[in-house]
Amino acid sequence: MAAPPTSVALAGLGNLGLPLASTLARAGWDLAVHDVVTERAEPVVALGATAVADVAALAERDVLVLAVPDDAAVEQVLDAYLAVQRPGRAVVVHSTVLPQTATRLAAVAADQGVDLLDAPVSGGAERAATGTLTVLTGGDPTVVERLRALLDTVGDPVLHVGPVGAGAAAKLANQLTMFANLAGVYEAIDFATAHGVETAALLSALETSLGDSWIARNLDFWDRTAAAYDESGTPVASRPWSKDLAEVVQAARAADVAVPLAGWLAQTLAARVEARAAAARSGEQR
Repeated sequence: MAAPPTSVALAGLGNLGLPLASTLARAGWDLAVHDVVTERAEPVVALGATAVADVAALAERDVLVLAVPDDAAVEQVLDAYLAVQRPGRAVVVHSTVLPQTATRLAAVAADQGVDLLDAPVSGGAERAATGTLTVLTGGDPTVVERLRALLDTVGDPVLHVGPVGAGAAAKLANQLTMFANLAGVYEAIDFATAHGVETAALLSALETSLGDSWIARNLDFWDRTAAAYDESGTPVASRPWSKDLAEVVQAARAADVAVPLAGWLAQTLAARVEARAAAARSGEQR
């Protein structure tokens, strides 16, 4: 069994990756970071991390942590990491990717003696900053245990949900559940408003009713998240309410599973989230 990691590389310092990296740096990990926008590394460097100019410089690290935006970015960085032939390393994919992408890339890494866990996370930037993300891990249990200290730094809980690909599937299932709930709350607000119920009164009523949910109690989470994406220049198509729902539909098609609700959400929800966030910024929400 390979030794536990002593050095870590993290690629991707966006809305999730920056607080992830900060949590690792504060915990004392020997951390190197990279992002295409070099200025994003400055807060983590101030905490003791090392910024590197290109992804190839990450290849000497024992573990590569990926928090990049999508499947293509994951594959690009992984290719650079594997270009250096050194067995015994490991890769942790915190990015939300397709299950089939995780499975395929794990096989590519294994051919070079590198272990890969698909370990997408849920909880957003606020929980990333406190090391309390839910980590949905797919992979070999022995690899999970070897990387346990690293995973426990960013996650509470860290859940092993099955083989490689299962983490991605569980994350996309979570996204479908979450966004279906969000769409329901938005529609409920429209309905109640049309009958003279103020949004705040409705949300207060839901808190002690069977319609209660984390989504309803934290509805402004999406406004704040959209604002953070605006600030970082993340395209709407790369935001979870666009990208993740599209990936649910794509993965379901590959598995021959019917997901009609996901299909409807993929076509309608992003515009609704963005419109509400824009209204919040202009102070126009009811």
